[in-house]
Amino acid sequence: MEKLFVDLGKKSYDILFSDSFNGFAKAMSDINAPKKLLVVTDSNVEKLYADEVNDLLIKNGYDSKIYAFTAGEENKGMDTILGICGACIEHEMDRKSMIVALGGGVVGDMAGFAAAIFMRGIDFVQVPTTLLSQSDSSVGGKTGIDFMESKNILGAFHQPKLVYINVATLKSLPNEQFVSGMGEVIKHGIIRDSEFFDYIEKNSDKIKTLDNETLIKMDKINCSIKADVVEQDEKENGLRAILNFGHTIGHAVESAYDFKMTHGECVGIGMVGASYIAYKRNMIDESTLNRIENVLDMYGFKIRVDLPEKEVVYGYMQKDKKKIAGKLKFVLPTKVGEVMQTTDVSKTEIFAAFDYITK
Repeated sequence: MEKLFVDLGKKSYDILFSDSFNGFAKAMSDINAPKKLLVVTDSNVEKLYADEVNDLLIKNGYDSKIYAFTAGEENKGMDTILGICGACIEHEMDRKSMIVALGGGVVGDMAGFAAAIFMRGIDFVQVPTTLLSQSDSSVGGKTGIDFMESKNILGAFHQPKLVYINVATLKSLPNEQFVSGMGEVIKHGIIRDSEFFDYIEKNSDKIKTLDNETLIKMDKINCSIKADVVEQDEKENGLRAILNFGHTIGHAVESAYDFKMTHGECVGIGMVGASYIAYKRNMIDESTLNRIENVLDMYGFKIRVDLPEKEVVYGYMQKDKKKIAGKLKFVLPTKVGEVMQTTDVSKTEIFAAFDYITK
């Protein structure tokens, strides 16, 4: 089993990479997990893996129960959080109990947020089952829910005690969810690691066949990039904001489409838009812009979409929680493997990017 250490002092934890759940009970024992557990999942993952994971825990002496909520971004709200907290009370959990987040990014965000507020904070572990959650949301301690048409506007930083990644779960993903996850993988290469970007560019066939060994290698490199950023800036006071490359436009597109498009797909669109702004500013050349688009296209992304009215999308951008003193923060590439942050992107530039990414 491969291992990656996230060094956050007293809040440090391991990320484990495997091709099965067989090592999960031992991993829980290694972190001295309490016996009282609540496995939080959604209605999709419940059918696939909840019983397997819960039975494994029970066979190893844990008092574990399953709580499943209805799958979908539209359920990423306070009602679901209260449902999770209610299940914790019914299971007679206390401050020493633990939540197991089994599922994709929505599950991880909400289970982590519930853990952060139940009894003023209990421990939780991440068991991500989608490429999006394995490559991004399960690492770094960001938790949250959507509120008043704003994505992840309510939340908390709450680091997990462990992240256990079983890459075999990716074989049960619909293709659109695999594409969504690759959005974050490609993003990490663009913002921080040109050699990793080269790797995913040259090994697309092997990655898309979901070869376990290749997926473990990709996930480990990918998580190491995010972990390095998080270690330097846990609560997004500076460097960590580069992880938002593609998100300023992407989140707005996601909201404008009423979450009918996947998060990663929208981030891909946002990366094209941000790269176009960088190109028009002469920060990158046309070949770099084309290369970014070609890699996204290679993995099945739509790089041109039918955007709603530009003012509507721009309106959603104004609700972005990353605004500073009323100004939108953009992350723009200066080359593959390096980006910069700015708050001086004009409305004219943003609308030109909208035109560029529109069919």
